[in-house]
Amino acid sequence: MVTQEAGGGADTSGEAVTGADAPETDPGPVAEAGEAAAILRERYDELRRIETRIADLGRERVEAAADAYRRAHRVLDQYEEDAVGTGDFGSYVQFRGEFGEAVDIDDDALAADAFNAADDAVDKKRLSESDFAAARDALDPAGEYVDLLGDYDDAVDAYRIARKEAKAARKTLDSRLDELRTVAEMADADLDADVDRLREPIESYNESIRDAFASFYASASAREVFAFLDRADGTPFVDVDVPPTDLAEYVADYEAGEEPLPTLLEYADYSNSKLDHYVDDPGALRTAVAVHRTYIERLVGEPLTLDWPPAGGDELGYEIDELIPLVSRVADDETVATLRSVRELARDDSYERLRRAAEVRDALDESELALIERGVVDERVREAERTRSVVEDVLAETERA
Repeated sequence: MVTQEAGGGADTSGEAVTGADAPETDPGPVAEAGEAAAILRERYDELRRIETRIADLGRERVEAAADAYRRAHRVLDQYEEDAVGTGDFGSYVQFRGEFGEAVDIDDDALAADAFNAADDAVDKKRLSESDFAAARDALDPAGEYVDLLGDYDDAVDAYRIARKEAKAARKTLDSRLDELRTVAEMADADLDADVDRLREPIESYNESIRDAFASFYASASAREVFAFLDRADGTPFVDVDVPPTDLAEYVADYEAGEEPLPTLLEYADYSNSKLDHYVDDPGALRTAVAVHRTYIERLVGEPLTLDWPPAGGDELGYEIDELIPLVSRVADDETVATLRSVRELARDDSYERLRRAAEVRDALDESELALIERGVVDERVREAERTRSVVEDVLAETERA
């Protein structure tokens, strides 16, 4: 991992620290960002080295030598078969003219001696394959400039990839740093607190009220259920979906409203002839019930449950005060008693400590909780900040116009 700067770049010595003095390190995004910065520095330095060499030689001179090298090889490849031995004299003459033109460069040009030597190798009245081979060998010094330009193109590509990856790593590191800062803000939680004191009664109540409402929904008349929902809707802490107006009016005005909602759904599936035996106006039932099947089927007791993690003590107390009259209408005394016991806990001096521990345990995963338990989260934040600073410096220092 890169955690410090040296000579304008990231420390890439790679020496490991072991034993008791080894620092805590954050794996994943922090390490990856440090590595990406180190790679970018390497790619940039390599590119600058090649650019400097080309600049020292003169870019136009390098490109001219490379172009001449390529032209000469194309001519050799094109005419070798026809121009050797006692072959086509016309091809021989054309070859000599084109090759001479290809290697005709200034005396002070790069690899001028190589081009002259290649021309001398084929400056004969009769050519053999060995003469072509000698010309190619003579051109080798000029091939260095083709390789140099190829290395430059490769270095530019590698630099661009490394820069893109470093920026992506920085973005991921930013997210990780936000996560670590969030964890640090939660380090005040007492993770040894007995959260089950709070969790168990809340889970017990939630399970009971879901079952109780399901029984109420299945057995009470549609009018009773809708009256209950209307009352619940007037309670600030209970978020229920009130029935659509046309459905509520049907249930209130027609005798079928005395039936449970599951029965009304069953009626809606009957044929008209069969439905005539159960309701006065089959068309009204179909219009009001069938079109709102999804709403009716989704009525559950979830709005009557308590959140986990629970709200603050005062808010939870007010919520339970509002819930008790509602819950008493659909649930048994034991469920109401459990709800009251949660209210007592919300008023206890230990509640906020338990609630904070529950909130933190719910928000963080095991690895993040371990950072708090080991007391290293602040160190991880500082480490991530240092690495991000290195990445920012490397990105700034390696930017090209």
